[in-house]
Amino acid sequence: MWQYVFFVFVGYAAWSYVTLQRNYKRASSMGIPLVRIPVDGLNVPWQVLGALVFKVLDGITSQTLPTYIRYTRRGWFWNDKAQSHLRYGSIWATVTPKTTWVQLGDPDAVYDLFSRKADFIRPYENFKPLELYGPNILTVDAQQWPRHRKLVASPFNESIMKFVWKESTKQAKQMIATWADGDISSVAEDTRTVSLNVLAATGFRKSFDFQSKVADTAKTDVTTSSTYRDALCTVLDNIILLLVLPAQVLLLPYLPQSFNVIGKAAVDFRKHMERMLQEETASVENGEQGSGGIMTSFVRALKVSGSSSGGSMKSRGLTVEELIGNVFLINFAGHDTTANTFAFAFYLLASEPKVQQWLAEELDTVTNDDKDWDYEHLYPSLVRCRAVLYETLRMYPPALALPKHTPTTPQRLQVGDREIVIPANVHVQPSLLALHMHPQYWVEPEKWNPQRWITRASEEGADKDKAREALVKPRRGTYFPWSEGPMNCPGRKFSEVEFTAVISCLMRTHRLSIVRNSGESEMQARQHVREVVNDCDNQMLLKMRDPGRVRLRCEVTTGL
Repeated sequence: MWQYVFFVFVGYAAWSYVTLQRNYKRASSMGIPLVRIPVDGLNVPWQVLGALVFKVLDGITSQTLPTYIRYTRRGWFWNDKAQSHLRYGSIWATVTPKTTWVQLGDPDAVYDLFSRKADFIRPYENFKPLELYGPNILTVDAQQWPRHRKLVASPFNESIMKFVWKESTKQAKQMIATWADGDISSVAEDTRTVSLNVLAATGFRKSFDFQSKVADTAKTDVTTSSTYRDALCTVLDNIILLLVLPAQVLLLPYLPQSFNVIGKAAVDFRKHMERMLQEETASVENGEQGSGGIMTSFVRALKVSGSSSGGSMKSRGLTVEELIGNVFLINFAGHDTTANTFAFAFYLLASEPKVQQWLAEELDTVTNDDKDWDYEHLYPSLVRCRAVLYETLRMYPPALALPKHTPTTPQRLQVGDREIVIPANVHVQPSLLALHMHPQYWVEPEKWNPQRWITRASEEGADKDKAREALVKPRRGTYFPWSEGPMNCPGRKFSEVEFTAVISCLMRTHRLSIVRNSGESEMQARQHVREVVNDCDNQMLLKMRDPGRVRLRCEVTTGL
């Protein structure tokens, strides 16, 4: 037995060495710095064992370890920031037994790469597990993508944005009322609730009241998923398990009840979607407007031929299965991304009272005469609130990697004053966080400073009125948390409107502060927050590992 294991190990090691050398020789043709790595980041056994290995390695002084070790850690981009690009230059690569990963940190080359979607392809096959409810814009190939993109982008119009604004302000006010009762139980969980409720309401124009996660857990029967919102919540909370095990498996009677609950929620979610789809379809066919939510827009674009999975792939519309798949993806992509960004922003604001006051100054000016909290009037003027969003996403983007790869033919890419030929079937990654944190493009990049995003119109000869402030447009290719080019995120404005609505409601009447530990000074408390905020995990999206280590308090602003 052990002899067999030994020979398998030796054979695997020999194969890895040979393929690593072959890939290294092939990558050398690019003439860029290369780093050999003995194991690929997508290697499944390493994904399982890597965390255990690093528990040991983290206790060893980093200077004594080989350089390549840092690049074998899952999500190494987070700890690295711009360090590797400062060491190797604007383009370099890691070479593994499986493939080559080109790391691209030149803004102009990144912009060029994003604009050439046929030359640098998104590895859609890596996202196939997200076809949990059907094909969607993230999982289809380049030929089918334009059809999905056109229809997925269609609901994100101004009518939807007005509703997002209204629903977000409602959720924010209800959350603030809960927070004002005392210390905040869980910022991270409550921001997830806000994000979930806004998404659920926007999809079908069915609003849900905010409940703190603690209260919700105490009052809700966890064995049921009676509503669309409950089913969606359970699915999103257990998405990794559902990507591994189908709902039918989780429903097997001999599995733990907790697994059965998750499986039932996954089935219920599809049933809710199908029922709501039927209702919307009937309304549209009867000449009615429908609910006016995202589902209504999809139904108007839907072209079905026969069954729920039918329809010609050349159809200009979506099949029912594709529609449901895309509605799920919108919820999946928009939930934790927004919720985590809220959590980062709230903790950072609590550690920076001056930034809170800076926001309040804008809100006092802009919202003073607007009793209705009108979207069309307020949103364009709340540039400081959006500056907080942009700065938070600069330092804490939800997705640290936006992978691409070359097709079956080599591709030329201009990087600085050099033209580099990238071999066929090679991964190319725009270095998102490195460009967001590079000192060449950002002053004091390690400092959270929302003011960097504001410029005054008076610089071009206008008055100095604060309402004339405008958002800075960064150099192209240096900032792309929503991706860039034709395949950028269609929900960008959705997230901007939601964030601005919630932050403006909060900062208009309240302030966040840190609940200090016994004997802790203000400076120590602020430093503690920064440590918690920067201790991040990157399983699927970037998030704080343990935000509960610091508690926040929400208090009414003095004098209001």
